[in-house]
Amino acid sequence: MKKLLTSESVGAGHPDKICDQISDAVLDGLLKHDPQARVACDVLANNNIIYIGGQITTKAYVDTIKEAWKVLKPLGYNENDFNIINGIYPQSPDIAMGVDKKEDHELGAGDQGILFGYATDENEYFMPWPIVLSHELVKSAEKLRREHKFPYAKSDMKSQVTVEYDDETNQVLVKKVLMSIQHDENFDESKFKNFVKENIINYVMKKHNLNSDYEILINPTGRFVIGGPVGDTGLTGRKIIVDTYGGFAHHGGGAFSGKDATKIDRSAAYMARYITKNLVAAGVAKRLEIQLSYAIGLPRPQSIYVDTFNTSKFSDEKISQAIYDLFDLSVEGIIKTLDLQKPVYLQTATFGHFGRNDLDLSWEKLDKVNEIKKYFNIK
Repeated sequence: MKKLLTSESVGAGHPDKICDQISDAVLDGLLKHDPQARVACDVLANNNIIYIGGQITTKAYVDTIKEAWKVLKPLGYNENDFNIINGIYPQSPDIAMGVDKKEDHELGAGDQGILFGYATDENEYFMPWPIVLSHELVKSAEKLRREHKFPYAKSDMKSQVTVEYDDETNQVLVKKVLMSIQHDENFDESKFKNFVKENIINYVMKKHNLNSDYEILINPTGRFVIGGPVGDTGLTGRKIIVDTYGGFAHHGGGAFSGKDATKIDRSAAYMARYITKNLVAAGVAKRLEIQLSYAIGLPRPQSIYVDTFNTSKFSDEKISQAIYDLFDLSVEGIIKTLDLQKPVYLQTATFGHFGRNDLDLSWEKLDKVNEIKKYFNIK
């Protein structure tokens, strides 16, 4: 059976991604000086106003407005473009009471939540092709823009890739590629679109040895001059499917950016990815999704659910037991296993949190494969 599946990504200058980056810049700035900082930083960008809000408890100090400009200036903005407001206040003591580690109990989850992890063996990224390619397109375009090699381009951009999967032949074909890229008022439309086609779209597909007979759409409205927060309101955490698996897996609803590792929305989702990627790499399944659930103040998951999509010779019960036996799923165990109290988060705020072979991310490491193979007696 043939089926068409589509994913999208957005560039660093997209209003929602501007907010994600500022949230994670504030988080990283605090973790550099206080690894124990409790951070829930949310940003709203609307027209010429950027509001930085949230709850933070820390011994450190970070100038949130300076951190915001570190994000904004490389995107082409200057200090006349935005009025930035700081609205940070301390974390609720009711939450802290359940989360803080005391002598008589473990570190508790910062909130309730359900988290999903996913992996597939279809490429070296262990990710679905549509989201891999969508990220690669905007990442390549932004790189060229920052190197001043992309004529007329501005930083707000989106991509969308449709891929045909053939279950009988296991063949993957790119069918449609869409890119919308902000540009200067006075630009050569033909030159601009030809550059996008040849130097971004065709380049990315050729790099991955994919077919070249796909349909291409570039700025289908015909004009994209007004972009960023002036064109559309931005908000932290509004691109959760872009950040994860491009719609190929379930999502619990919680966002990542601006949250420290006691927030299981982020840390347990990273752990779920780490688990699924290592299990798939070990040959336990060709595709695998797991769900973890947590309760606020309690250290360990309330449930584990496994789905192999009929791609494994092992039972779901066997795989669930292996997860319990091989991985420490307590909040403290996750933080320790993945070393999540370091300032590594800003780099994840654009182009996806998973499948990032270009970054050294702990949750993308394949360091449990041999142990898993031994557990399942896989040769």
